[in-house]
Amino acid sequence: MIQIEDMQLAAALLREPSLSAAARALDVTPPALSMRLRKLEAALGLSLATRTARRLSLTPEGERFAREAAALLGQIEGLRESMQRDDRRLTGALRIAAPFGYGRQYIAPMLARFARLHPGLRVQLDLRETPWPDRHDADAVIHIGTVRDSSWVARTLSANERWLCASPDYLRLHGVPRAPRDVLAHGCICIRENDEDVTLWHVRPAKGAAGSSGKRSAARETLRISPAYVTNDGGVARQWAEQGMGLVLRSEWDAADAVARGTLVRVLADWQFDSAPVTLLVPSRKGRTARVQAVVGFLVESFGAAGKQLGAYR
Repeated sequence: MIQIEDMQLAAALLREPSLSAAARALDVTPPALSMRLRKLEAALGLSLATRTARRLSLTPEGERFAREAAALLGQIEGLRESMQRDDRRLTGALRIAAPFGYGRQYIAPMLARFARLHPGLRVQLDLRETPWPDRHDADAVIHIGTVRDSSWVARTLSANERWLCASPDYLRLHGVPRAPRDVLAHGCICIRENDEDVTLWHVRPAKGAAGSSGKRSAARETLRISPAYVTNDGGVARQWAEQGMGLVLRSEWDAADAVARGTLVRVLADWQFDSAPVTLLVPSRKGRTARVQAVVGFLVESFGAAGKQLGAYR
């Protein structure tokens, strides 16, 4: 018979990057966890994981078992919550996934306030390069940028424009781009994230902006950038731009403070690049726990309203 401990073991292996990390999450030793895994495989008559000297990865059967086990554990936890609903206290674990930079700067302080309001909760914040509900075991996910197809419900927390910026020293040496095509003659810094084509920039006149003739153009332009520098860390890209290495297309939430300090200058401000809204991804209402419902309401309230500019929270 499958025990709750077996389901917790499988869910931990799905959630954690290694056997040792799963053992730490379950507060057991790696040898003990490995022995439990072998016993579970023997009971099921299936191979749930493949092991090498460096890593452990789930087989297709193991991944299916782990996902269904995680879902069942969620239902059990939900049942416990429903029986304790009379005192209206939230208990159990709440796992939130968010991007590294944005998670550190904005989501972590918000979750600290949320945790103080609900001391019975165990709040876990997983910072990842590209958090996505189809890839990671999380109760809610903060995503920045275009939302691809997902069964989860997406709610916009804040608008977030992308600004083209460079340092004052760089602009003095190389000149200020006056039109989108001018960018092609400059050194550009690109950020590799979210599996996007980072060298393809789309730009259109901002609302109310006028061209050199004084009339507003509705033309949309596409720029294929040949980057001088590429990184997968947005903070590094911004720092490189501040150091005069080139132009960077960076999220407003990260660039605004640098522009206010004068270490970066926004260029082509009359043009609008593709935005990267801050989005909260959560399960459908049928699959949400009281914990998830509570953190959704808290985050929406903290951001003020969906679509509100991030500058209001600095």
